[in-house]
Amino acid sequence: MKILFAGDASNMHNCLAQQLRNMGHEATVASDGSRWMDTHRDINLFRQPGLLGALRYLRDIKRALPLMTGYDIVEIASPIFLRLKPHRVAKVFDYLKANNRRVVLSAMATDVAYYDACHDGHTYRYSDYMLGNEPSPYVNSAEYIAQHQDNWKQPFMRQHCDHILQGIDGAVACLYEYYAAYRPLLGNCVAYAGIPIDTEALKYRPLEQEPDKVRLFIGIQRDRHVIKGTDRLLAAMKRIHDRYPGITELEVVENLPYDEYTRRMRESHIILDQLYSYTPGTNALIAMAQGLVAVSGAEPEYYDLIGETANKPIVNVSPLIEGDIDEKLSWLVEHRDQLPQMARASRIFVEKHNAAPVVAQRYLDFWNTLL
Repeated sequence: MKILFAGDASNMHNCLAQQLRNMGHEATVASDGSRWMDTHRDINLFRQPGLLGALRYLRDIKRALPLMTGYDIVEIASPIFLRLKPHRVAKVFDYLKANNRRVVLSAMATDVAYYDACHDGHTYRYSDYMLGNEPSPYVNSAEYIAQHQDNWKQPFMRQHCDHILQGIDGAVACLYEYYAAYRPLLGNCVAYAGIPIDTEALKYRPLEQEPDKVRLFIGIQRDRHVIKGTDRLLAAMKRIHDRYPGITELEVVENLPYDEYTRRMRESHIILDQLYSYTPGTNALIAMAQGLVAVSGAEPEYYDLIGETANKPIVNVSPLIEGDIDEKLSWLVEHRDQLPQMARASRIFVEKHNAAPVVAQRYLDFWNTLL
């Protein structure tokens, strides 16, 4: 099969492309390298700031379009898969649809479908935007304004997303949340695949015995601090460090390239990632593959979707329960003798549910139903 990935986020499409090549397929990634992560791409579509950067970006896209034809599958990263205004993205989308066999959406980022599900009052108990019936801290933050989140309500954005949804042949979700948002819209034309993790490259570092000091790790995305809940997670980490000063250490990193990020986390024992998620995200899964225990999202709906009933190693923290983060971190520190077993279970979990060959096969199985 010949596959083009248009856009990327957190190295997901690049990881899939590498695995598909290993399986004998032809795969091309056209992306901006997940911005500061600087992940591999075959066609570089990184947009520099300013007017000159915008002009060069348009030039690069124009030059790239002839190389983005003749594919069996084009997998776009979101309805806004390029850093362009919606009407320009729509023109590129129409070109890709006209010059390739099938176009599929990777449901892996915020769009109108996910935004509406977050606000409908019944799809989720909590989300980036709502905690029960109340707005989340993100909605009242400078981040929300800076990222133009109100645009998801606007007619021009809704018209664009409708255009994309009417044009795609299907969608593949990487998280439970996106699957839940798209299932009512697309029915059997949406599949769940999960986030691919290169478990061959991310070597497992077994924790042989109870550590003398528990090292807690958190990675911060500077412009997504509040939406990810890392502001609250970091504050809880600091409180736990104050409570257990002799047996805890903190590692806080910010906006690192992918390779350095994975290297920096290796000597830690616990990662904190994504407070408002039902599902462990890329950072948590990368850490788990290396033998860290993840404090993240892992709600019953997620385990039901993936069919996991026995191995549930992710420490699920709820943004709805006051003190839940502190209580669970305290338990981990006080029961650090459990960390070696939890680390082993974490690696086994990722190998079973998120190893790149497993996820890539789910994509292939779904794509084949469309061809």
